[in-house]
Amino acid sequence: MLALLKGLWRRITAHSFRYNPHCWIIGNPQIGEGVWIGAFTLIDAQGGLKIGKWTDISSGAHIVTHSTVWRCVSERRFPANERSPVEIGDYCFVGENATILRGAKIGHHSVIGAGAVVTEFTEIPPYSLATVVPAKVVRNIKEEIEKIAREGRPP
Repeated sequence: MLALLKGLWRRITAHSFRYNPHCWIIGNPQIGEGVWIGAFTLIDAQGGLKIGKWTDISSGAHIVTHSTVWRCVSERRFPANERSPVEIGDYCFVGENATILRGAKIGHHSVIGAGAVVTEFTEIPPYSLATVVPAKVVRNIKEEIEKIAREGRPP
């Protein structure tokens, strides 16, 4: 009995360090190793979602893989919700209250700034810093990342 309780405790604590208990995950996303998801975050995987390893998703972010717009405005004559998968690469950072909409692809080692909105089917290249509404790539951050790796501190 004690071994069973210890095993259960390990699973509970491992889960709580990975996902804040106040985030909401819908569907069955593919979530890589070491991913951290903050409080009050909506992860909608109804249309398919892959989050790469060691990615952090900050508090209040939304990742949405479906849309009900056309079903709603057509007075339900368009019968279905549209669904499209979202892909977020390895080692990405999604800032507080950022939104990533269906069909978006975020390249590895990218930063989505706080409050940014990555619109439907937008592709953010690897090593990008993307900010504003709608999200636009501000600059490539590959050299900054390499400098951090060499010197062990931010530029």
